[in-house]
Amino acid sequence: MRPSAFRATVVNMAGNTLLFALKLAAGLLSGSIALLSDAFNSLTDMVSSAAVFICVRISEKEADEGHPFGHSRAEPIAGIVVAVLAGILGFEVIKASVQRLVSDGEVRAGPFAFAALAVTMAVKGAMAWYFRSVGRRTGSPAITASAADSLCDVWVSAAALTGIIGVRAGYPLLDPLAGLVISGWIIYTGYSIGMENIDYLMGKSPPRGMLEAIEHEARSVDGVRDVGDVKAHYVGNFIHVEIPVKVDKDLSTLDSHEIGKRVEEAVDRIEAIEKAFIHIDPV
Repeated sequence: MRPSAFRATVVNMAGNTLLFALKLAAGLLSGSIALLSDAFNSLTDMVSSAAVFICVRISEKEADEGHPFGHSRAEPIAGIVVAVLAGILGFEVIKASVQRLVSDGEVRAGPFAFAALAVTMAVKGAMAWYFRSVGRRTGSPAITASAADSLCDVWVSAAALTGIIGVRAGYPLLDPLAGLVISGWIIYTGYSIGMENIDYLMGKSPPRGMLEAIEHEARSVDGVRDVGDVKAHYVGNFIHVEIPVKVDKDLSTLDSHEIGKRVEEAVDRIEAIEKAFIHIDPV
């Protein structure tokens, strides 16, 4: 496993475990539905971070006979796990919040509850920044999903803090209302992460700008007369591309092959390109 990706997954698991314990204790002591919901959000984060760790390790495996193009599709699976868990959690929070709205429940908003949420927001903010940096550097969709999830957690904790402040100010209904806000954000984040990673698994074409960059690199190679319709798709978080290259029909087979090889090498230098398939078309 890439060292930076490994460190990120370990930080993710450790951070979520510690924050879950902290928020669960504060939630049980205060009786706040928003704080308890935030705690169980961290519980799902623990499970999803374990899934990210496992899937990132699998994706690092070399290609083998059964998987000739590698195991990179494992990483989007981790992103989908994160999305599914987020959706389940969101609906559970809705259920708990509605129950609190229609029933009485004492909330004891003490200093520990405030401290737990403040620590959570600071830690999760730092984790989001770190994971985003690692995700951009490694191109890992699983770690990028963890960055989005951590940023979501900052807003979740902010909503929980709003509920606690409302209780202290004499507005106890703000606590379950904050829980409803939290649930909506969790569900939206899960949906966004899920759709992005489903696209990776289904082989979605990369953005038009990437296709234009690929075509530009192919055309820049000496001996290339023209480039046909470039087709590319994601294989996990990496891109495979097919490029029809037109060369002079009077060239020898060896010379045509060399041109194709140079095109492949040029395209492979583009970040995120894992494999370029070159078709030589003499004209």
